[in-house]
Amino acid sequence: MNKDNELVSNRRAGHDYEILETFEAGIMLQGTEIKSLRDHGGNLQDAYVKVISGVLWLIGCSIAPYRFGNINNHEERRDRKLLMHKREIEKLRVSQQEKGLAIIPLSIYLSKGIAKMKIAICKGKKSHDKRAAIKERDDKRRMDKAMKEHR
Repeated sequence: MNKDNELVSNRRAGHDYEILETFEAGIMLQGTEIKSLRDHGGNLQDAYVKVISGVLWLIGCSIAPYRFGNINNHEERRDRKLLMHKREIEKLRVSQQEKGLAIIPLSIYLSKGIAKMKIAICKGKKSHDKRAAIKERDDKRRMDKAMKEHR
């Protein structure tokens, strides 16, 4: 997957969560939703994934109404069904029940013209973990800059 075919990404997920394992899922979209996504009209900030009676659901995802749509335009914040293999859904269901783990959508992208979603099993970071990650990133930047100037 490259950045060209990525339609929507959840950039805060890497900051707020420790990503343990990632999966790919298909999304069931209605008429104008794919057109709106191609216009980068989606938002995954408050979205999460839940397994309800053996079916995977994307909850809280916002796909803006298509600006050239008519009365048949889609609802912005409806729950959307995700498509995965049964054994993967079962694995997600077990991890969902484990304390401290969440299933978070990371991005929506196109694969061979079909909308796919990258989801992950995540563990929430504490605020001191976030500060340590920021400090580590800043130290790496300083080191890279010093190495560049040294040459």
